[in-house]
Amino acid sequence: MPDQSNERKTIVLTGASRGIGHATVKRFSSAGWRVITCSRHPISEQCPWEAGPEDHVEIDLGDPEGRREGIAEIKKRLGGGPLNALVNNAGISPKLEDGSRMNTQNTGEEDWKRVFEVNFFAPIMLARGLHDELALAKGAVVNVTSIAGGRVHPFAGSAYATSKAALAALTREMAADFGPDGIRVNAIAPGEIDTAILSPGTEDMIEDIPMRRLGKPEEVAKTIYYLCTEMSDYVTGAEIHINGGQHV
Repeated sequence: MPDQSNERKTIVLTGASRGIGHATVKRFSSAGWRVITCSRHPISEQCPWEAGPEDHVEIDLGDPEGRREGIAEIKKRLGGGPLNALVNNAGISPKLEDGSRMNTQNTGEEDWKRVFEVNFFAPIMLARGLHDELALAKGAVVNVTSIAGGRVHPFAGSAYATSKAALAALTREMAADFGPDGIRVNAIAPGEIDTAILSPGTEDMIEDIPMRRLGKPEEVAKTIYYLCTEMSDYVTGAEIHINGGQHV
């Protein structure tokens, strides 16, 4: 159902090209929102969204200078107008050459830094850079953490897991700091979600999930939507687990 507010709302979304991000684009677009997507790659010519090219910003989230340039471009696209939501969905989890997880002993220092630049520093720098636009809308920030942030995961690497744990803590800090300006900051922590980038062996984990199935990207997108709308007006500093009970 399209949003019933008088003015069209706007969301900035990172990591929009597949999985949870792609489902989130569909969810907000169907509600009539303007969706500004961000990635370090140009928009695909096969993009199914009519406004894709004009609402896509090339930004290297892992590079501080690239982030600054990207934020400036996003602000230009917003034209001084309000930003109703910022969803920090982009994340990286490098693997070893044989595809196995990188643990605390075999992750190189540069890999640690690269993961934290994208998974941890980008969310806070984007939120700080777009603070005025978010405050103008009394908007919302949603950080995408992970079930791996709270337990050792068989596939997610150590750098990824610790960056997501740090992002959960950052969410609380941001909620406290941004709250007086009317900006809510929450996190979602997905578990095993059925996307095209599932690691081999994920299906074997279903027997350990109380709901006995993988989650759907659309189910995660619905929770993101809830956290960005008036339905969650008094929710901030929270981390919502979306994992079928896998964490219990």
